[in-house]
Amino acid sequence: MWYPVIRRALFALDSERAHRLALEALRVTGRRGTSIRSTAPTDLMGLRFSNRVGLAAGFDKSAVAVDGLGALGFGFIEVGTVTPRPQSGQPRPRLFRLPTSGALLNRLGFPNDGAEVVAARLRRRKFRGILGINIGKNADTSISRAVDDYVNCLRLVRGVADYVVVNVSSPNTSALRELQARERLEPLLSALLDERTQGGTKIGRRLPLLVKIAPDLTSGEIGELATLIKAMPLDGVVATNTTVSRADIPDADTLQSGGVSGTPLRAAAMRTVKALRACLGNAFPIIGVGGIDSPESAMAMRIAGADLVQLYTGLIYCGPSLIARCVRALEDVKGSRELNTGTCARIRLRRRIGCFP
Repeated sequence: MWYPVIRRALFALDSERAHRLALEALRVTGRRGTSIRSTAPTDLMGLRFSNRVGLAAGFDKSAVAVDGLGALGFGFIEVGTVTPRPQSGQPRPRLFRLPTSGALLNRLGFPNDGAEVVAARLRRRKFRGILGINIGKNADTSISRAVDDYVNCLRLVRGVADYVVVNVSSPNTSALRELQARERLEPLLSALLDERTQGGTKIGRRLPLLVKIAPDLTSGEIGELATLIKAMPLDGVVATNTTVSRADIPDADTLQSGGVSGTPLRAAAMRTVKALRACLGNAFPIIGVGGIDSPESAMAMRIAGADLVQLYTGLIYCGPSLIARCVRALEDVKGSRELNTGTCARIRLRRRIGCFP
């Protein structure tokens, strides 16, 4: 019940400054916490997740607070997006709260300390949960040379990652979403898969490789992507990134450029997950992210077809208690994929704590 007080204080500050303060607090004090222990661990992609609830990429871009975040009870943490070279990102202001909509708007543009620094930092981590690293290209690298950036980034982080996500779907790096087109994505993924094979002997294991896609794709585009994903030895897909749509947002015409996360993203994210599950079949791993702000929405994402879920904006609005509540709700189904709305209605969820003012 203490988080609403902290949230009021943080929301009185500029969004990015508040986020930096929260990360610093987690870095300094978070290691004293205890993790939630799941009674229903999940095996996926050759990895064992202590629970199905993770932190989405974007929250801790440079992996400065992984130990503190892990102490909050996440089953897995995804850091990044990390680029080969450090970069400062877009000019400020570039992160905005939309409290009426339960949303955030960002045009950060991958600010991070660079893959080499992030990898060195992660070698010192105490967090023993599953650690994913989300990789991208530098803003000043042309699309024609993007493959080089992704491959270099993979080389730098593969020794400290449990899995790696290829981010080709952020709306905040110029032309990046063009990489989702088959003619660009296929050679990119082929190069990364070749690099994974060559690097496997160095790290002594097979590194799971996933791709993160946008929520703004048509059903035809999703189907084409799914066909490509099935044809390649990828290990999973993350759905979805932020949306450029302004649907269901009051005064949308006043918003600045950038990607929207949170409640307005939920329907598109779940639609994308459902379409992917239909195309990819029951066995292919899907991580669902977008608009999860309650146990009910976490369950809905599972029903749509996600094996694991990730939080970001919901965590900012609802606080750390959201993690435990989602973990317990997802444990109630004992890992079964045979979910439907009737099953969801019969599951006894813990009383939801209100998130929004």
